[in-house]
Amino acid sequence: MDAIVVEGDARDETALDAALADCDAVISSLGTPASPFREVTLLSTASRALVTSMRRRGVRRLIAITGMGAGDSRWHGGFLFDRLILPLLLRNVYADKDRQESIIAESGLDWVLVRPAILNDKPRRGNVRVLLDLAGFHGGGISRGDVATFVVDQLESDALLGKRPLIAW
Repeated sequence: MDAIVVEGDARDETALDAALADCDAVISSLGTPASPFREVTLLSTASRALVTSMRRRGVRRLIAITGMGAGDSRWHGGFLFDRLILPLLLRNVYADKDRQESIIAESGLDWVLVRPAILNDKPRRGNVRVLLDLAGFHGGGISRGDVATFVVDQLESDALLGKRPLIAW
């Protein structure tokens, strides 16, 4: 696979159209800093523009990284994350992640929404737990390297299409 680099704003459909030329799939790994006092809309706005461009270009597969705490994974991050970090620092970011997930889920595309546990810079382990049923799961971590490998693997696997796996060690 060759990477295509196109400079531009992720919310700009013209830039997205250029980036999607000759693409078969898209990995979206957009992030935004904590914003406890301002509304966050980057993720949902960019996802809406991306979905529109993907439809226009005929690109069907979208793998998007959101995060543990989005959608029905809320309250599975452990005490510190669930009771302090998410409500005090990340509530606006996660409100936008929820909007982002809805836009993608309703897009009609072939999608996977990957929800990594708390990211760290530790070495890859190569073994990732893939959780669709979160009963009994309360917190955990995963390396950025393991997330990257998992996400790239989703480009060629249909096993999780239309699903929202939480991944952790």
